[in-house]
Amino acid sequence: MGAITIQRKKREEVDLSKYQDVWIVAEIKDGNIRNVSFELLGKAKELASELQQKACVLLLGDNVKKFTQEFSSRGANKIYIAEHGALKDYYTETYSSVITGIISKYNPNIVLYPATINGRDLAPRVAATLELGLTADCTGLSIRDGLLLQTRPAFGGNIMADIICPATRPQMATVRPNVMEMAPIQDGNNAEIIEVPVKVDLQSLKVKTKEVIRGTAAECGIPVCEADTIVSGGRGVGNKENFKLIEDLANVLNAAVGASRAAVDLGWIPKSQQVGQSGNTVSPKIYIACGISGTIQHLVGMKSSDIIIAINKDPNAAIFQFANYGIVGDLCEILPLLTKTLEKKLSEN
Repeated sequence: MGAITIQRKKREEVDLSKYQDVWIVAEIKDGNIRNVSFELLGKAKELASELQQKACVLLLGDNVKKFTQEFSSRGANKIYIAEHGALKDYYTETYSSVITGIISKYNPNIVLYPATINGRDLAPRVAATLELGLTADCTGLSIRDGLLLQTRPAFGGNIMADIICPATRPQMATVRPNVMEMAPIQDGNNAEIIEVPVKVDLQSLKVKTKEVIRGTAAECGIPVCEADTIVSGGRGVGNKENFKLIEDLANVLNAAVGASRAAVDLGWIPKSQQVGQSGNTVSPKIYIACGISGTIQHLVGMKSSDIIIAINKDPNAAIFQFANYGIVGDLCEILPLLTKTLEKKLSEN
């Protein structure tokens, strides 16, 4: 209708053939490689194989060279190391400037970032600086006609959008944790190691970290994104006090406590424990959904769980269509009995 006009400067033609290889930006937290980095490597190897290119890892930080063997043993072809004392702590300015320089020098075809707190902060800054496209929160990646097909939920998870970046390089995306298979450990340790000189001026930083305070995830015990077993509660729990029933069962199972968005919005549990499209994506061995109706937004975040157990007093709740096991009944009666029985069984063993 002519109501909106967007004027953009004409983009210069880019020789796409000079951009090669599929890169991942690895994330190190508390001195350990986050599992999402191995998930990204697994997907990068798959994409690189189809493109007949190489799967590469970019390691940033202080004293990160020690992690090269772990990526090499999982099939990385090249590992770029940007090591500097000033990169010990994550700052958007330092990390984005270093990555921007490295991308400009080595011209990767694809760069994948973890859709973590840091990755979601870092990737847009790099994309804006280099004037590139970026697809956020991808749950699927594939190659179509030589281009990276980036798939993500849209419109509240009701549809899946496929996005391509045909005119710019590198093609970039952030990828949700726990949706890709980790690259397996394999024989051989033959990755090419490339050390990249880094200069960082901390004096020019606009923001500096004075103190790190552990947030609500630590207070709630095991983070949901790292747990093998999760007990989650939704609106059907009834109130904040009843979440004690969820916590009691989780304690017996050494599980994480999760929640639907409804429970978070009602203030019953911190946002850090939310499972779903606007929360964490999880893939535990066991997921116990208590009083959760099963909206598509929640299912997006937990449907890859190995075993799903649903407890709901509504026999027509959508969650039962996706559950391996279902219990129809009042969770306030079922959970104490289940917790007591499991306590007894585990004590006998």
